[in-house]
Amino acid sequence: MSGVKLLTVSEDEGEQRLDKWFKRRFPQLTQGAVEKMCRTGQVRVDSARAKASDRVMPGQTIRIPPLPDTEAPSRPRDGGVSAADAKMIQAAVLWKDEHIIILNKPPGLPSQGGSGQGDRHVDGLTEALKFGFKDRPKLVHRLDKDTSGVLMLARTDRIARALSEALRHRAARKIYWAVVAGVPHPRKGSIKFGLMKAPGHGRGGEGEKMVCVHPAKMADHPEAKRAQTDYFTLWFLGARLSWMALEPVTGRTHQLRAHMAEIGHPILGDGKYGGSAQENEGDGWGASIGGDLSKKLHLHARSLSIEHPITKEMLTFTAPLPEHMVRTWKLMDWKEADVPADPFEAIR
Repeated sequence: MSGVKLLTVSEDEGEQRLDKWFKRRFPQLTQGAVEKMCRTGQVRVDSARAKASDRVMPGQTIRIPPLPDTEAPSRPRDGGVSAADAKMIQAAVLWKDEHIIILNKPPGLPSQGGSGQGDRHVDGLTEALKFGFKDRPKLVHRLDKDTSGVLMLARTDRIARALSEALRHRAARKIYWAVVAGVPHPRKGSIKFGLMKAPGHGRGGEGEKMVCVHPAKMADHPEAKRAQTDYFTLWFLGARLSWMALEPVTGRTHQLRAHMAEIGHPILGDGKYGGSAQENEGDGWGASIGGDLSKKLHLHARSLSIEHPITKEMLTFTAPLPEHMVRTWKLMDWKEADVPADPFEAIR
């Protein structure tokens, strides 16, 4: 049995139910075990008793009672991952060493399980990513189901904690590529709308939709969290579409999608936030390009820069575009070599 631990809810974990947080951190625990620990007061949130259904927020401290050391996987170790899935997830590996694994997550594959996400997700496929290690690697952060690109896993608990701390203290840089409606004016800048959850639930079990709050009205909405997205227009097609580089300075749920929609330039294929010709009337969007463009979400985690927790070397990982975005780039005659890898570097 391990001893009592105090763990902090990270920004990447976002706001979620306490039992969901437990199941993602400790997949060996059953729902009944989590509820019993809460009912008997063994679990505390910021030193107070909590119910399994309570929602926890980034920054809160959770007391973890002694847990079994042996991790019981959520699926059988023998035959738990099909040969096809094992081949797919192993082909997604961009880089690995004894401490870190970097994936290029395919679009449509959830990072973790949850309501409406089904049983097939990156976390459930990590059995195929052990590469000789005894334990499965751990997710350090997440990407939305339909967002592709760089996803980082740690091969030990110690490395997972170190990488989580780096992300929490913004010691890592993420750059996303996206295609949006219209052309932002100015062509580069920062979006600083706060974000809060709208009432109700999103479609397909994706969780609540995020609502933007003007910085001047943040005091009127104590539940809103400050958020900042830096953007840079890399290329554009008339007034219809733009190829954007987006850097999330903060890491809120659906931040990039909500922020771009708020300024009138939703991401192509993002029906949840108005990224379709039918749902949005922003710049140029009414004159849609037509059926040649994929309706899939055009949001890709292009690169991640972070200091290696052991060697202290600064590493940058770059993920190739998914197939549907490659087709869009060909249609638009956009060339990856024509734009800077880090357009924000010159303006810092």
